[in-house]
Amino acid sequence: MTIRVLLVDDHAILREALRLMLEQEGDIEVVAEAGDGETALELAAHIDPDVIVMDVAMPGMSGAEATRSLLRSNPKAKVLALTAYTDKRFVTEMLNAGALGYVTKAADSDKLLEAIRSTAQGQPYVCPKVSAVLLDSMRNTYPAREQGKTHLGRREREVLGLLAEGKSSPEIGSQLHIAPSTVDVHRRNIMRKLNIHSVAELTKYAIREGLTSY
Repeated sequence: MTIRVLLVDDHAILREALRLMLEQEGDIEVVAEAGDGETALELAAHIDPDVIVMDVAMPGMSGAEATRSLLRSNPKAKVLALTAYTDKRFVTEMLNAGALGYVTKAADSDKLLEAIRSTAQGQPYVCPKVSAVLLDSMRNTYPAREQGKTHLGRREREVLGLLAEGKSSPEIGSQLHIAPSTVDVHRRNIMRKLNIHSVAELTKYAIREGLTSY
């Protein structure tokens, strides 16, 4: 199944480079481009893309504002932030606005492709550099508690810790010697049990419970 992507970035040269790179992949199609948030909202309403790759800092409507507006009109929209910024403020603003993933423009193309494919499947994704930023910024705010106090099972705690470190389902499956589909089942169960629906909140919980290795 082809993943239909809407590219949103105010730099035309970057959009062109991204389009050329993405369209080399057999399972990804760039169906539209937008240079600002307002245009992105109009296009998304008409073409209903599978993934919206959204810049964070744009003239006029910011990426976070556009994301909130998109999700108000279409709660099932899947937004992936792609930006040069790794500040905690930008990361948490986008994730709290409802973005399902966050990747830096300095990341390898493989990471962007992995992020798009994960986001298209409804799986949260943050690149390792962003995970480290979140973990470092939240460590002092949320002191770790003993793992025994959480109501998650041992395997669920392992999966959650690795998710918070930015690892994908295949990477977690390889490390824990389980199928990626089993990782996805654990992830859904974790989010259901904790009533958590964003990467930022999952990461905060993992830090509070001392589940990460950073």
